[in-house]
Amino acid sequence: MTDELVNAPKAGESTSPDLKWYVVHAYSGMEKAVERNIVERIQRAGMQSKFGRILVPTEEVMEVKNGVKRTTERKFFPGYVLVEMVMDDESWHLVKHTNKVTGFVGGAKNRPVAISEAEVRKIVDQMQEGSDKPRHKVEFEVGEYIRVKEGPFTDFNGTVEEVNYERNKLRVSVTIFGRATPVELEFSQVEKT
Repeated sequence: MTDELVNAPKAGESTSPDLKWYVVHAYSGMEKAVERNIVERIQRAGMQSKFGRILVPTEEVMEVKNGVKRTTERKFFPGYVLVEMVMDDESWHLVKHTNKVTGFVGGAKNRPVAISEAEVRKIVDQMQEGSDKPRHKVEFEVGEYIRVKEGPFTDFNGTVEEVNYERNKLRVSVTIFGRATPVELEFSQVEKT
């Protein structure tokens, strides 16, 4: 989350009552570039007074690759950027014609509808929760049906009996020779079906 423009307050505290939040649709995977492009265009045009914060909603997720735990960032609204702005023809044109922006979400073609402060607060809270306690990239539930993709039980299907996120392991009930057998597997050895 970047607050590159006005010394931006936290979500819920607006710098101006005229600033409202709008959802901008961007090319998927280009959200951070769109954020930078909008900031640059605002500064070049000297329109800082018409813009507040620009957010790319992300959360941190834990992932295990080759036995190494890593925390990575995941966008929970891929292809969307939130922009706090005063909506007028000039500001609309600046954002709409930014490189890698396909348009605004909602409303008429040249008059998008703002989203509520409560919706923005919910998104910011979700972002904060993700940075305080990263979720796992893949989450399993007891009773869920999975397929083993590597190891001695490759191509067997089973049911999750227990999930241990600290050790990145599952206990799965696999049917071998007609009998349900509990097997301990790593997250990387299974996939959801």
